[in-house]
Amino acid sequence: MTIFAAIVSYFWSRGTGVTLTNSVVPLLAVVVGLILVFRNGTSYDRYYEGRKTFGSLTSSIRNLTRLIWINVALPPPQSEIPENLKGKTQPTTALTAAQLRRKKVDAVKLVLSFAFAVKHYLRGEDGLDWNDYLDVMPSSFLRSGIDDNMALSSSTRSSSYGALMGSSITMTSKPRTGSPERDSRASTPDATKRIRVKRSNPTLSTRTPLLGVQGGGEGGHRGIDVHAEVTMPLPLIIAHEISHQLFQFKRDGFLETVGPAGANAMHTLVQGMVDQLTNMERIVNTPIPKSYGIHLKQVVTLYLFALPFTLIKELGWATIPIVTVVAFTFMGIEGIADEIEMPFGNDSADLPLDRYVYDLKEEIDYLFQRLPEGGQGMVGFDDGEGDD
Repeated sequence: MTIFAAIVSYFWSRGTGVTLTNSVVPLLAVVVGLILVFRNGTSYDRYYEGRKTFGSLTSSIRNLTRLIWINVALPPPQSEIPENLKGKTQPTTALTAAQLRRKKVDAVKLVLSFAFAVKHYLRGEDGLDWNDYLDVMPSSFLRSGIDDNMALSSSTRSSSYGALMGSSITMTSKPRTGSPERDSRASTPDATKRIRVKRSNPTLSTRTPLLGVQGGGEGGHRGIDVHAEVTMPLPLIIAHEISHQLFQFKRDGFLETVGPAGANAMHTLVQGMVDQLTNMERIVNTPIPKSYGIHLKQVVTLYLFALPFTLIKELGWATIPIVTVVAFTFMGIEGIADEIEMPFGNDSADLPLDRYVYDLKEEIDYLFQRLPEGGQGMVGFDDGEGDD
């Protein structure tokens, strides 16, 4: 635009009539301004909504990990059961405190894994072969039966989640680091990625008994064959396993101290995590229409090309720096809107999801190392005689 303004100024200085009336361009300027404001506001709303939703996810994970760490505990011994409950059926378990602690650690790590899985899911990064999963995802879940293609087997239901999921996982490819340069497919977020890459099959349907061939004749009703495989996002698989773990804790009597209300509160937090995933998925799967962006670029370009012809008569050679500044301003606003409209990618202008999830990991590590479980004191003990 600077070069074009210089060319217009040169021809004007040679006496060529290159001026335009100043009655049309102001109207175009109003239109361009309104479109840019709307475009920038819409993009920032998406950016802010993404940050707010991921912040809500972080809050749910923090609350759920704290509740699991404190409230999941061994049933009280018979000597500590209140008199009004004597004689009633009380849950018993053969687990030791150390064994239950390992189960709690796995459950908390699974909750943390949800955040990492959401990050990769929003960026369209398939598979489990990412380095940040190695220290986060419980080994029991990795052995649960998700193969290298992230395919769920059709094994029959069993009390063991590993038996439900099928054969063990095998990593045949080198774990990836999570850096922006690692894989070209991570440059464009795509939240339709599933445990296995989801196909777009326009002939999805199912065969039902009612539509089966009647009597083996040629004229019987036939169903339409299905050649599609069931898929599900990895975060939803993790959410399912978290709910499964909470169910087992409740069934085995490890949530007796909080009762049904406390267990329901934990399940509500899991539901909130799934809701927040769906909200972020909505942002990724609802891009601003390309036709809108193309038309905006065309209008801005038309305005900037018309600007030198309206300014040259009054400003002369000063038209060149004026056009440069106006072009920088308008194109910069449009460029900013284009940068922030998809906030979950790997660009420097996107949300730093890696930092958010690693901050969560640091908090969980501190929880494991320094903070007490339920029934334990942080410092000293309470002898009933006042503050110690």
